[in-house]
Amino acid sequence: MTESRNQRVRRARPVLALALLAFLAGAILGSRQSASPADALAERFVQAWTRAQYLSMYRDITPASQRSISAGEFAQTYQQARTIATATSMRLTGHARAAAHGAVTVPVSVRTRTFGTLALTFSMRFSEADSSGPRIVWSHSLEFPGLRPNELLSNDTSLPERAPLLARDGSVLAEAAPGSATAGQAAETTRNSPLGAVADDVLGAVGPVPASRRQALAQEGVPGNAIVGLSGLELAFDDRLRGSPGGALLAGRRVLAYARPHVAPPLRTSVSPAIQRAAVTALGGQLGGVVAMQPNGQILAVAGLGLDALQPPGSTFKMVTTTGVLSAGIATANTVFPYATFATLDGVKLNNANGEECGGSLELAFAVSCNSVFTPLGVKLGAARLVATAERFGFNHPPGIPGASESTLPAASQIQGELDVGSTAIGQGQVLASPLEMATVAATIADGGRRPKPTFLPSPAGAGVPVMSDTVAHTMRRLMIGVVREGTGTAAAIPGVTVAGKTGTAELKTLCPSAAAGEGGSGAAHETGHEGCASSENEAANTDAWFAAFAPALHPRIVVCVMLVKDGAGGTTAAPIAREVIEAALGAEH
Repeated sequence: MTESRNQRVRRARPVLALALLAFLAGAILGSRQSASPADALAERFVQAWTRAQYLSMYRDITPASQRSISAGEFAQTYQQARTIATATSMRLTGHARAAAHGAVTVPVSVRTRTFGTLALTFSMRFSEADSSGPRIVWSHSLEFPGLRPNELLSNDTSLPERAPLLARDGSVLAEAAPGSATAGQAAETTRNSPLGAVADDVLGAVGPVPASRRQALAQEGVPGNAIVGLSGLELAFDDRLRGSPGGALLAGRRVLAYARPHVAPPLRTSVSPAIQRAAVTALGGQLGGVVAMQPNGQILAVAGLGLDALQPPGSTFKMVTTTGVLSAGIATANTVFPYATFATLDGVKLNNANGEECGGSLELAFAVSCNSVFTPLGVKLGAARLVATAERFGFNHPPGIPGASESTLPAASQIQGELDVGSTAIGQGQVLASPLEMATVAATIADGGRRPKPTFLPSPAGAGVPVMSDTVAHTMRRLMIGVVREGTGTAAAIPGVTVAGKTGTAELKTLCPSAAAGEGGSGAAHETGHEGCASSENEAANTDAWFAAFAPALHPRIVVCVMLVKDGAGGTTAAPIAREVIEAALGAEH
């Protein structure tokens, strides 16, 4: 009997357990279904807060509360609290519950950048129910969970010491000045570099938080009195150099959360000290810029205005135009053009430089930069294909490096008439480029037609963007070799090394009443003058000198672009500087 009874009890236990669970679930469900209107309102209010639906929240506060704060101020208050907490996401973690003195609490989880994930609660009170139901009595303690009456949210954060910047060989490029930071508070306004002033152009500067970045940095926990990167590498890698901020999240005087600041590890870059020194020395304080990179986009050196100066690129832009012409099948390297001293576009006669006669094969015309060939070729290519080719090279797109300027040309619809198209095709009109962009154009040809993404990191920034076929890239390389061997860029020739390059001499103004670039624009080009009016093409102070090159031409390892503001012809002044940098780069490899 006893054994039989025990067996029946054992068989009944699972049934009893299921019944108990069903009862509890029903009780819970019933309790939620019968939750008070105040509890439901509290949960709805907090759910809207997690989704930043501030207008919905505003509708749920009492009329008296609404009279004390406008809807705009209400939303701004919550946005500011989110910034102070560096909150990135919020969610409910439970249901509303009754608390002392008629209050209701709602638990939430808040994920923050600076203070980790916080488990907090909102505590709120309600007005007397009327025909429309209860409303929330709002006060500033509802700006953020965890606040008590008369408490305001604030933070007290600081940055750790700024991390060192390293060169590609692991040597120090920049580090904190001795005694510049103490107790986790970054106070340096200068950085030490073993390279001295040679490193300034590539390193950039650090300083107080600019007004334009204050809000974004505050959301990351960076205090308003911090020292941050302002230009160069210091700006490009600011988020990785400043480390993780630390400090306290405060409710009045109470500490809601605390985090220690963490120093970032040293950051290794692609910069070569030897090539950086060579670039700065070769530029020699002249107004202009130098950029040296590998064909895969790794930047090795920057001198002067290499990243942020925008100037008309002149005939270096013919690398773009010729790529479009070859890709469209309009001409080949062996296509022959008539010799002439000028081309006529829209009835305007555009003279070659010094009235020189040039023509022959496309290869020869490219080598001597013959405008009477290239302006009509640009017209045959057309504005649409010309602009599309330039954009594949990176024009009208951010270069991907903070602080670097975007090189631009107008939309095809804005390039009207033969004269405008012809001027654009030779890098005049409204075309503007930086040395970084024209170095990227040369690097694209050097890398077989794939445009690299410029980077200061010692590894490629991903696969290159296809710009041209291997066949076209091979032809462009051949044309650029001819520039240095027998054309306008012979000053860049290096014994024993095959150099490929392209010169440019961009005219900054014209004395003609009708400029090729249109009203208020630049003249047609350095090789161009206008019949019947004076041209300033021979004034060194009126032209920017350019040279873009890579070497060794058949197996490129270094790409260089030089731009000198108001300094004559590219083949005369810019090409020798490029040669010095190329020689230093190839020598640094041994």
